[in-house]
Amino acid sequence: MGSEVPCSLVSGRSTLIQRRDDARAESNRIAGEVRAAGKAGEDTSSLVERARELKAEIALAEEDHKKVEGELRAFLLGVPNLPEDRCPDGDSDEFAVEVRTWGTPPAFDFTPADHVDIGERIGIFDFARATKLSGPRFVVAKGVGAQLERAIAQLFLDIHTKRHGYTEFSLPALVTRETRTGTGQLPKFEEDLFKTGIGDRELFLTPTAEVPLTNLHADEVLAADDLPLAYTAWTPCFRSEAGSYGRDTRGLIRQHQFAKVEMVRFCDPETSSQELEKMLGHAEACLQDLGLAYWVVALPAGDISFSAQFTYDIEVWLPSQQRYREISSCSDRSTFQARRAGIRVKSKDGKRGYAATVNGSALPIGRTLVAILEQGQQADGSVVLPKALAPYLGYARINPDGRTS
Repeated sequence: MGSEVPCSLVSGRSTLIQRRDDARAESNRIAGEVRAAGKAGEDTSSLVERARELKAEIALAEEDHKKVEGELRAFLLGVPNLPEDRCPDGDSDEFAVEVRTWGTPPAFDFTPADHVDIGERIGIFDFARATKLSGPRFVVAKGVGAQLERAIAQLFLDIHTKRHGYTEFSLPALVTRETRTGTGQLPKFEEDLFKTGIGDRELFLTPTAEVPLTNLHADEVLAADDLPLAYTAWTPCFRSEAGSYGRDTRGLIRQHQFAKVEMVRFCDPETSSQELEKMLGHAEACLQDLGLAYWVVALPAGDISFSAQFTYDIEVWLPSQQRYREISSCSDRSTFQARRAGIRVKSKDGKRGYAATVNGSALPIGRTLVAILEQGQQADGSVVLPKALAPYLGYARINPDGRTS
């Protein structure tokens, strides 16, 4: 069925175009005959009647053509990007291939606690009151917890803007249907999205800053000499986490609302692989500055997202689970999003083509905080914080009673 449907739509579209064009050609011919007959004083009633019939035929053909174009576009919007040949084979994270590791997972002479127990014990998380406010899969961070979230985000933004040359943006959290279609979430994943509206105005909550950052240049033509463009933003993110119920329901791993620093790069399609490697290094720099042990894996073809052609995942070590868990995905989207959003590039010689987009998380604040608490926990119940956060916080340790020093 996957091949029959588009073939019938394409052939039907071609037939309608031919029917419309034939009717237009005949209409033009009839119009010339009417003018000639009129000048000669001949009866034009039959020609005029045929002209009316052709006008109706053209209108009907255009209406049918518009309908088929809509069906064809809807079908094409449901077709995913094609994975690169270099993607590992497989259809789940079990087939991911290790690329490299960094740091040494901490060893403890006690049973490490998970971030929920640590955070509630030192008084920086309140899950019960968050549930009272909004239901499950939300958290209230208070005191030092709120300070930590802000400090982590500021560190990441400084790394990207001051060290790696990204331009920072402050963005809307509500976007249009066209915006989410441009990056690939619509129409395929509409049931998984948070949306709202007033009257007949429909808006979607952003799942990541990738959506508004990429669509900043929707329906625009970029100058090739200006590429690559590197953008970053710290935004709230909203996700239904459909299909993940029963998994990671405890704590900060899968929340309906969380904050994240995102990176997006616009580049020439010929350099997107190199830009992906560069972006991966920028994401890794965040974890390296924090001294958090992690590894990088290449995702298999069957496990990459709808709009990606190649994806690296960075997974950080969580002592409570004795395993690496995803903290960042960096993906090469090639020209997939640019084609949907109409983002073109013009070279000096006037040639035009589509841009390529690359995006990555660097990093989600909540999952980073999870790793900081778990890798930094001490036998006495305190938490030693990464030195890189000291300039933003003014302290380096959270004591067992929740006080800082």
